[in-house]
Amino acid sequence: MAAPTLGLERLLSPLKLSSFSTPLPIVAAPKLPRALRPSPLPPKLLSSPIPWRRASPQFSVRASSTPSTAEGLKIKSVPTKPVEGQKTGTSGLRKKVKVFQQENYLANWIQALFNSLPPEDYEGGLLVLGGDGRYFNREAAQIIIKIAAGNGVGKILVGKDGLMSTPAVSAVIRKRKANGGFVMSASHNPGGPEYDWGIKISEIKIADIPDVDLSCLGVTNYGDFSVEVIDPVSDYLELMGYVFDFQLIKGLLSRPDFRFIFDAMHAVTGAYAKPIFVDRLGASPDCISNGVPLEDFGHGHPDPNLTYAKDLVNIMYAVNAPDVGAASDGDGDRNMILGRGFFVTPSDSVAIIAANAQAAIPYFKNGPKGLARSMPTSGALDRVAAKLNLPFFEVPTGWKFFGNLMDAGKISICGEESFGTGSDHIREKDGIWAVLAWLSIIAYRNKDKNAGEKLVSVADVAKDHWATYGRNFFSRYDFEECESDGANQMMGYLRDLISKTQSGEKYGNYILQFADDFSYTDPVDGSVALKQGLRFVFTDGSRIIYRLSGTGSAGATIRIYIEQFEPDVAKHEMDAQMALKPLIDLALSISKLKEFTGREKPTVIT
Repeated sequence: MAAPTLGLERLLSPLKLSSFSTPLPIVAAPKLPRALRPSPLPPKLLSSPIPWRRASPQFSVRASSTPSTAEGLKIKSVPTKPVEGQKTGTSGLRKKVKVFQQENYLANWIQALFNSLPPEDYEGGLLVLGGDGRYFNREAAQIIIKIAAGNGVGKILVGKDGLMSTPAVSAVIRKRKANGGFVMSASHNPGGPEYDWGIKISEIKIADIPDVDLSCLGVTNYGDFSVEVIDPVSDYLELMGYVFDFQLIKGLLSRPDFRFIFDAMHAVTGAYAKPIFVDRLGASPDCISNGVPLEDFGHGHPDPNLTYAKDLVNIMYAVNAPDVGAASDGDGDRNMILGRGFFVTPSDSVAIIAANAQAAIPYFKNGPKGLARSMPTSGALDRVAAKLNLPFFEVPTGWKFFGNLMDAGKISICGEESFGTGSDHIREKDGIWAVLAWLSIIAYRNKDKNAGEKLVSVADVAKDHWATYGRNFFSRYDFEECESDGANQMMGYLRDLISKTQSGEKYGNYILQFADDFSYTDPVDGSVALKQGLRFVFTDGSRIIYRLSGTGSAGATIRIYIEQFEPDVAKHEMDAQMALKPLIDLALSISKLKEFTGREKPTVIT
């Protein structure tokens, strides 16, 4: 199993929510990418009856002077020094809990964020704080609150008990017109005192105030600084009620011939499952599995895939399984969708949602503006965009690339093959949103079915989609915690091989169309992202892609993506691993993975 991480997942801006992409230097103040700067909200939200309006304060980045202290507070100046290794990746800063528990480690990084901003961007301003409930979050919340106060922030909104999913933090920032926010999470990685957490410097300014009682809703004032503990669900639920037809979904969930199960994996969406699915949409209380958020996620790995959500998979493939099964990850931004004996790949999921959105989801009643996927994600979404005559974009892995396109009004539905799906209702991927989207599609397809009639199933929806668009067989092989030197040597070898390849070369039964190291020029701001994944693309449309992932805290994760398009309906129900076996064997052979890493089997197959 991969080494789990704990981390301050992201510093979120009010209108474009994304992860850092630029590493934090050890000496210089960190520079935030464009993805953390605000921009206009989608017109549909601007015209909604809900006050989801643009925040007037905003985060911009330049070197700044030391911020003034908050009036009426005693501010302590704690001497410190730069800390090696505090380099921020695409998903924030993730380290072992014991690393974050070192003296001033977390405080250094938080102070660095304030040092990187001009005081006028946060002094007297409003910030949002939440997390996935993992081990160390309560202590971290108190540290962040006190440093925010010490640097002149006016008010902090924090979720009750420190809980708030990443999508909900986005929703609260946008509704409450906050300057930005923090998410305390290591996403889908395990939690606990032995696992991970995810969040320079001459001094740390920290307010000398008592710990805040995060278990009680309400406002606590300390001079000109205040902390408000809020319901982590209400603003997000209000937004979901605007996006979806809750009556349509409620009609499905209340049917006696329909059963639904949601696995919260003892993570943050456990706090959202009952208020949304049970209290608002009328599902049975026993539809929620592992619904109590725990600091160690019940000793589980809160990653909603076929390996780590095995209990849900077993339920959905058993005799008399529920009709729809779903799961979400540690901080609530990823999802997995299952039908009875049927797994929906994330690549297919975003394509199917996009193809059905206009009919089934009120937010898209005028149709999506455009569609986008990450480069390693299968081409299923491309085919939907082509058939619906919609703008389409292929971007590097990382939600900030989608955010730029959303802010420019170019797309409204997007997804990654790593179980992340979302739309421009916020600026993050959103696990609960994806589950509600699927329930909307199933509800819409069955709205005229009487009791006793055979219902249209998840599998029926997927197979109908394949019959219309063809099937993109897709699989991802993850080799987690590989020795870094070997992994880097393998990628170097492949880059050298690509530099020597020519179109028309034969690789087994496949003929090479091209091979490259994917690069991307952002159509909005012109920024260029290089070395985003090594691609071997063949003349029949098949693809093999190699990437190193930075979402863990130990070693390197090698991801190999294998894809093959099949237009023949008679072959659509083949097992993906069987259909892709020749291409999988070729991918392992080309890379010499065993030779470089010593690894023979993947940790996770998707």
